[in-house]
Formats: sequence, C-alpha cells, structure tokens
Amino acid sequence: MTLNEIRSRYLAFFEARGHVVIPSSPLVPQNDPTTLFTGSGMQPLVPYLLGKNHPEGTRLVDSQKCFRSGDIEEVGDNRHTTFFEMFGNWSLGDYFKQEQLPWFFEFLTEELEIDPKRLYVTVFAGEPKYDIPKDDESVAIWQTLFSKHDIEAVAAEIGSEANGYQRGMKPGERIFYYDAKKNWWSRSGTPEHMPAGEPGGPDSEVFFEFPEIKHDPRWGEHCHPNCDCGHFVEIGNSVFMQYLKKEDGTFGLLPKQNVDFGGSLERINMAVSDSSDVFTINHEPILQLIEQLSHKTYTSNNSAETRAFRIIADHMKGATFLIASGVMPSNSDRGYFVRRLIRRSIMQADKLGISENSFSKVVEPIAKMYAEQYPDVLAQADSIAQTIEQEETRFRQTLSRGIKELARFAGQDKLSAQDAFQLFTTYGFPLELIIEEAGEKGIKQIDIEGFKELLKGHQELSRAGSEQKFKGGLADASQETTRLHTAHHLLLKALQMVLGPSVKQRGSNITGERLRIDFSFGQKMTPEQLAEVERIVNEIIEEDLPVIHSEMDKEEAEKLGAEHEFGAKYPERVSIYSVGPKGATPENPQIEKAFSLEFCGGPHVEHTGELGHFKIAKEEATSAGIRRIRAVLE
Repeated sequence: MTLNEIRSRYLAFFEARGHVVIPSSPLVPQNDPTTLFTGSGMQPLVPYLLGKNHPEGTRLVDSQKCFRSGDIEEVGDNRHTTFFEMFGNWSLGDYFKQEQLPWFFEFLTEELEIDPKRLYVTVFAGEPKYDIPKDDESVAIWQTLFSKHDIEAVAAEIGSEANGYQRGMKPGERIFYYDAKKNWWSRSGTPEHMPAGEPGGPDSEVFFEFPEIKHDPRWGEHCHPNCDCGHFVEIGNSVFMQYLKKEDGTFGLLPKQNVDFGGSLERINMAVSDSSDVFTINHEPILQLIEQLSHKTYTSNNSAETRAFRIIADHMKGATFLIASGVMPSNSDRGYFVRRLIRRSIMQADKLGISENSFSKVVEPIAKMYAEQYPDVLAQADSIAQTIEQEETRFRQTLSRGIKELARFAGQDKLSAQDAFQLFTTYGFPLELIIEEAGEKGIKQIDIEGFKELLKGHQELSRAGSEQKFKGGLADASQETTRLHTAHHLLLKALQMVLGPSVKQRGSNITGERLRIDFSFGQKMTPEQLAEVERIVNEIIEEDLPVIHSEMDKEEAEKLGAEHEFGAKYPERVSIYSVGPKGATPENPQIEKAFSLEFCGGPHVEHTGELGHFKIAKEEATSAGIRRIRAVLE
C-alpha cells in the first residue's frame, strides 16, 4: 500500500465508527507555548482534552503532520525521522479502553492484514507515589484480543528500561509492564515533572517485530520491546488521558475520561510492507534523486553512505514542509532548525560526492509525494526550491571560509569550546564536521563537553522567542495582549489597502507590550505608506466599531473573503471575527459590510475604541519577500 492508501483506510475506518475527520493543524503551533513545532496530534487538542467542547463532537480522527527538532541527531538509523505524519483518534469523554484497544488491533490485523504474531504491547506499571494504579484493565483486554488468534499473551513485569536490558524476554511473554518513563504520557513527561494543570495518563504502546534485525548488545545485554536496537519498532500508542495534576502536587481525574491515540503513518507502513527501513518505503522518490546526483546506490553496504542518504532524505523533507509553513532559514527561533536541516544535508552531500547546488531539485518529488493530502506544498514548490537554493549557495560560500578559519588552528593540541562554538555559530559547522576537519588538520583534542554547554545555552535562547507564543501567536490572554490582537487584525487589513490585496500574513507574535506581524511584500515600505497605514488603523479605532464573533460554514466564510492562513485546512465550521460596521451586533453582525474579517479563535476587545493610539515602531525585512512590522498601542 502507498502512504495515501493507508491514510485513507485509517480515516475511513474510524469515520465508520462515528468519528469526524478533522484537518491537520499547522506545523507552527497556534495554541501551545511549550514547543516550537507541532510534534504530536494531541497538541492542538489540549483545550478539549481538558474539558472544552469541540465543535465537531466527542469522536475525532485525523492525520497530523509533525516535526520533532529533538530527533535531528537521531536520524540515520532505520526508523527515526524528524518529519512524519501521526494518525490520531480521540474520544473526548465518550468511549475508553474497551473500545480503543480492540479497534486499533482490528485496524492493524484485519484492515491492514498485519500478522498479529509480530505484535507486542506495553502497559503502565503504576505510580504508587501518586496513588496511580497499574493498568491491569488494558492487560486483560490485550490477552482477550490475542487469544482470538490462538496467541499466548503472558504479561511480564519489566519496570525500568534498564531492567528490560538485564531481564530480557521469556517465552510466551507478549505484554510488558513499564514504569512512567516509558508508559505514561504528558507533554511534560513523567508525573513527577508535570506542572499543575497539565493533563496526562497511562498509555499502551504497540510494537512490530522485525526478526531480521538482530539484537545489538551495545544497547544492553538482552532485547525487549523498548530496546533501541531496531528489532522492535513502535507503531502506535493509545493514551488514556484521564488525570490532571493539581496545585498541591497530587493527581485527580479529569472531568472527562479521554482517549488520545497517536501512531506514525510511516512506521505503520513499515509493518504493512514488512520493511525494517522507514526510508525505503517512505522516501523512495527522494532516494532515487540522491542516487542520480551522487552516482551511488542507497542499498550499498557502505554504512556511512547509507546514513548520508537517510539524513538528506529526512532533512530535506522536513525543511520543505517547514518552509511551506512560512518558516524561513535564520539563526534564531524556528528558522534556526530549518537552516540546520539544510546545512546538515549539505555536509552529508559532500560525503556522497555531491559538491554543487542540488537540493532545490529535491522539492519537486517531495511535493508530488504529498500532493493529494497537502496540495499547498506543491503550490509553493517553486518558491520553496528558490529558498533552499539561496540557503545552499550561502552555506557553501560560508563553508569555504569556515574551513580556512579552522586551518588557523592546524597543529594545535586542543581546540577550545569557544573556538569550536564560533565555527558553529559564525560558519554553521555542525559538531561532527568540526571533529572531522579538526582531525584532518592534526588537532588532537576538542573540548566537546564545553561546546555542548555553549550549544545548550544557544538553543535555550533560540527557544525563548517561542515561550511567549500562545493561540494565534498570543503570549497570553491578558487585556493588553487582547487589545494588540485586535489591532493586529486592523493592521493586516490596512496593509492590504495600502500595499495591495496580495499582502498575506506570514507569521505573528503578540505580547502585552507590542505586536509583530510578518507579511508578504517584496520591498521596503516608504514613510508615506507607513503613515497611511497608521492613519487607517487609528481612524477605525476612533470610529469605535464593534468587534463581533461568529461561527459559520467554512465555504460561506471563504465566499465572504475572510482572511485565513495560506494552505491550511480548516474544519467545516469555523470561528470568525469581524470588525464593524457601526450598529453590528452578534445577532445581526452585517459581515458583508465589515472592515476586517478573519478566521480566528480570539480573544478580542468588544469595540475598537478600547485600543488607544496605534503606532508603528519598526518596519524591516526578515527574508526574501517577507517584511516585518512591530507596533504598539499608546
């Protein structure tokens, strides 16, 4: 089966069981200040897992595009990728374990015809410190499901991952109890590390066995489902989101007992295809292009070259989707990771003998792979390719200068952490390149630990910008931030009036002190244009127009010309905020006469007269074709 076929079957399977198919949320989170990127399907649904009513009901299903920056260094083995799609199905206070586990088992073994003898499962061993019991209920369900296929399913107490490596697996064992580090899910990790107000719960993971991958003892003496050798690969995880950490540090039950399932489409495809290599079946067009460019084959027995193929294939897919989401290469915030993906790919390309600008060619096969599910990527393929080509050109020039800079240290016994870090920040050298080039130049030692400390601080600074982001780019829901959010809507409309209707928002960040908008425009704004934008916004503020919230069918909102994110998919019912005209009310919003109309979840002021005086503080370029305005309310 193709990725498209498996995705379609999954969505149809759960739709037939009363679930509403919801669209994938953007890769840049709109309602989660804890992370730079959407890395799981549950992130956009946290408010609903906490008890808010979802407009589409209590049973939902989707295929969510995800990016995990923390896995960049992991890419190169048979199963890790930074970009992937995560299947998700949710019960918001509806069904629970008795329905979820049998449905997923049925989907795998009957819909996809995966051999149940190749499946192994894990469950939560309990947390006595917080009076959270072990999940014996899931064990009983799994034993019943396996017994229907005449499979013995003995439950084994493993506990910690370390104990798994010491103990191994006994004949007949198919269900394994693990501690909270392995079988508890929350955005913050184990119960101990969860902040007050965070939801979480025990989970039950399903693993697929690849007998041809023999256990590698460098991970531990014995193999077990959570072993990192690749013999077992996790393909799905049912989280029973039923607990909430309270202010006093104890745990109570959520108002509703929820199911939050997540499963990698790419890894499920590994099981369907019985292929132990996630790249062979999920990145084939990209690998074929790399083979053409390098005149080498992916299936060669050269492990270094195989790793290079995998890193390039994964990183360029991730970079393509991030750029399509409006994230441009830069030295900070999200753009740092796009730049890192492209530069690491170039380093690996050199190992394959690809020495000229080539990566812009990778965009087309990636976009065509996903044209059915994500047509916005194909629509932007040319501009994405141009961005990658520009970044590759700059880095190859910087690379040459960096190698000359490193030559200054040739013959020294040791390269200091600070010197290594300068090569990283100024010339974009990843640590692996620094080590390789230093060795060739006779440098015997590098302060790697000192470098990692400096890098950790750098990454924390890069993330700092995202710590203040909340729904729609808002830092919080304070009155100051709310006022600036409404001003942001007025600013976007004024920019379109002054610069033309082709102006589109490409990012935003709003705190209690100022607003920031990134928008598409190819040149620096003139003082006259800036003054006119300010005049329009302040005129609307002085008119004290009502700000009205409405809900309507997506098709109707689009016909009315409501602003929305380019390429994003929205549910059939959407939330809209309109500004004006005078006399508009929630019962009679007169949307067709509104000054501004946008897809938005709020919050906003009730009248523009609450805003005060609008002032543009700065206008500047952020990347090719993208401008940025910072503004305040006085």
